[in-house]
Amino acid sequence: MLRWLVVGIGDIATKRVIPAIQEERRSSLAALVTRQPEKASPYNVEPFADLEEALQQGNFEAVYIATPVFLHATQTIQALRAGKHVLCEKPMGMNFSEARNMTETAEQCGRHLGIAYYRRLYPKVRRALELIRQGKIGQPLMAFATCHSDMPDSNRSWLLDPKCAGGGPLYDIASHRIDLLNHFFGEPQDVRACLSNTVHSIAVEDSATVLIKYANGVHAIVDVRWNSRISRDEFRIVGAQGEIDLSPLNGPALVWPGGCEQLPSHQNLHFPCVENFVDAVLDGEVLLSSGASAHLTDGITEKAITSARIIPENHANLFTSNR
Repeated sequence: MLRWLVVGIGDIATKRVIPAIQEERRSSLAALVTRQPEKASPYNVEPFADLEEALQQGNFEAVYIATPVFLHATQTIQALRAGKHVLCEKPMGMNFSEARNMTETAEQCGRHLGIAYYRRLYPKVRRALELIRQGKIGQPLMAFATCHSDMPDSNRSWLLDPKCAGGGPLYDIASHRIDLLNHFFGEPQDVRACLSNTVHSIAVEDSATVLIKYANGVHAIVDVRWNSRISRDEFRIVGAQGEIDLSPLNGPALVWPGGCEQLPSHQNLHFPCVENFVDAVLDGEVLLSSGASAHLTDGITEKAITSARIIPENHANLFTSNR
């Protein structure tokens, strides 16, 4: 049995994480960290005011970090050093350095560190990976992912504050797609990006387009937006002999040269992620989304931001008319 402390009681925790822990057969919810103790009353577990108090007084082996991004690294490292296993919300940290420190701390402490990139556990993602390995579309050549929507609602307004979230859709929704691309194609080799505020005058970007080159030659494009009233959720992989279409990524359909398959995900998208983490801790199973795999996504994000800011001096006036 794995006893859990959940840090933070926002939408993700109440709608997915805590129900997943309650459903998982070898898990139990032991305690919660919240500044509003009344939020813990429906769960009949001990509330703690902060993580330090919980680590000193609580009785649990695993910690789920469900707080805003700027707290991830500090709280994860604190829990790992206290001897706890940690499953953390995505993205890992505010930058690559934080993500790498989290991974290195887990290795030094001999604890498991998982990151909640739950799309890796979608049945159709596993099937797509199987088809690619079987050569069903030939050599993979390129991939294309989009996620377009309007602005986050008021319940997630912290996402618009770069000091809390790190960035806009690049951090929040591109990270899931970038992580999947790493899952499919391995080590990223080069990254370029454009970030813009095309519609909204907010402190983070409202759109980001990222181009990633992988070591195996695959080129991938990720386009994410908080400025579109037309929702899009596309994910396609093009090979020399065919294509795998996972669009919409959050739906059950997978289309490939052999036909169309319907592979629905678990009703609670976080459940397979929690279950895989428990299997890794208790049985030594492979952790499908670990700190070691997820910090590559933070590296791509950081390179994307850097490339978007750099305008080489000799290119600065490239598109300026000389007339």
